[in-house]
Amino acid sequence: MSLPGEIALPDTTDRAKTPSPPSGLAWASLSVAIFSGWFVVTRLGLSQNLQVWDVIALRFGEGALFLTPTLLIGTSRLPLRAWPTGIPLAVLWGAPFIFFVGTGLRLTSAVLASSIAPALMPIFAGVFVWISRGQCPRWIEISGYALIMAGLVLLVWCSVPAEGQMNTMGILSLIVAAAMWGFYTLRLKASGLSPLQATALICFWSTVLYLPIYFGAGLSNLSRASAGELLFQSTYQGFLMSVVAVLAFNRAVATLGPRASSAIVALVPVAVVLFAIPVLNEFPSLIALASICGIAFGVMLTAAPEKPERY
Repeated sequence: MSLPGEIALPDTTDRAKTPSPPSGLAWASLSVAIFSGWFVVTRLGLSQNLQVWDVIALRFGEGALFLTPTLLIGTSRLPLRAWPTGIPLAVLWGAPFIFFVGTGLRLTSAVLASSIAPALMPIFAGVFVWISRGQCPRWIEISGYALIMAGLVLLVWCSVPAEGQMNTMGILSLIVAAAMWGFYTLRLKASGLSPLQATALICFWSTVLYLPIYFGAGLSNLSRASAGELLFQSTYQGFLMSVVAVLAFNRAVATLGPRASSAIVALVPVAVVLFAIPVLNEFPSLIALASICGIAFGVMLTAAPEKPERY
C-alpha cells in the first residue's frame, strides 16, 4: 500500500506467504553479526590510511555494481518511474548515515560508536511510531527501552578511560545517526519496496549522488592504502555490509516489524564487547557485564510479539 503522493509499486514482497518470526530472527541475527564486525573493521581502516569518504565510496559504489542489475531484470525488476522512491531511504541510511557514524567512530571509539547508535535506534523508532501513528508503546516495550538506556549508559561509562573525556561532536554524530536509522525502519516498512529493491536503491542513489562529489572534490585517499587493505575493506564494506547486512536487516524489518527488528539490533554493542574478548583479549568489567545483561534483557522485552500494525 502506497502512502499519499507515492508511486504505487508492484507487489513483490510475497505477502501471501507470511514469513515466520524465526526467519526474521535469523535475518536480524545475521545483520547484527556483520554490523558488529563493521564497527571494528571501519575503525581499523580509519586508523590506517582510509578516510570516512573512502569508506562511503567503497560501501555504496561496490554495492551499486552488485545490486543495480536486480532492479532491471528478474523478479525484483522495478519501473524507472518508481526508482525515486528510494531517495529518502538513501538519505536516511545511505551516504549521510555512514558519514555521521564514521565521524563518530573517528572521534570516539568502536565500543562507544557500537553502543550509542544501535542501542538508541530502537528508542528513536518507538518515539517516531508514537508521534506518526499515535501508537503508544506498550508497558513492556517502555520497560525494554529503559533497560536498554540504563545498560547503554553503564557500558559507555565503562568504556571511557579514567583519564579521557568523551568527544561531544562524536557523540552528537552518533545520536544523529541513531535517529536517522530509527526513522529509516519506519520509512522502509511504508515504502512498499521489497527488501532487495530497497537495498539496491539505497546503493544506487548513494552512488549517483555521492561519487561525483567524492571524485570532483578530490576526497579519495585510496591510492595511499595497500592492496591488502583495499581488498579487505572493499570486501567487507562493499559486499558484506552493502549487500548481505542491509538485505538481511531489510528482511528482518519486513518480517518482524520496525520496532522488534530495530530493538534486536541493539544487541550490536553486546556483540562488539564479546567479540573483543577472543580477538583483542579484552575482558569486560563486572559493571560492563551487568550493562550487557541489561541491554540483552531490554531487547527481549522490546522485541516481544506485538499486535499487527495498521497502515
